[in-house]
Amino acid sequence: MTSDDSARTEVSAAGVELQVTFEPRDDGALHVRYRLHNTGDVPLAVFDRGDRHAVLTKRQVTGAIGVPFARANEPGQVTLLHVAQALPQPAPTVPPTPLARRLNPGASDEADFTFSQWLDDPPRQVRWCLGVAPFDEARTFLPETVDGREVWQADFAYADDQQLLCTPWFDVAAKRFIEG
Repeated sequence: MTSDDSARTEVSAAGVELQVTFEPRDDGALHVRYRLHNTGDVPLAVFDRGDRHAVLTKRQVTGAIGVPFARANEPGQVTLLHVAQALPQPAPTVPPTPLARRLNPGASDEADFTFSQWLDDPPRQVRWCLGVAPFDEARTFLPETVDGREVWQADFAYADDQQLLCTPWFDVAAKRFIEG
């Protein structure tokens, strides 16, 4: 993680801690580094691995961090989302089944991604949300192990059950998080 405290934030919720650093690039891209720690007593499903459709169409490699969804908020504001998505209606022939990694109690993991696929011009403010939920083997299937991490296909219902860990808004020009 970077030593610049204004570009670093922490988000905590029951059983989980997330440390995040944003690094805006000169080309308009945003590099995000994060460390997730499971402080609870149950495994977590972490929805940062994209979806099965992206893997099958070779837009993503199994086990890699997925490309987050970008959602425009107010003009100049964008939320990046690594979350389990609900099954689209009508359901496609090859559904975008959520992929989740399992993070056991007491375990930590670090990852990073760079995002540059903005809807318009790079935003003035951006935040990132990560979906997590208690891991349930009855709702996950077909695990694959990649670089020592288990990546599972997950039930679409996690879209309604996940907890979102969202950073505060980040002022891109000032290179700092806006608290409050």
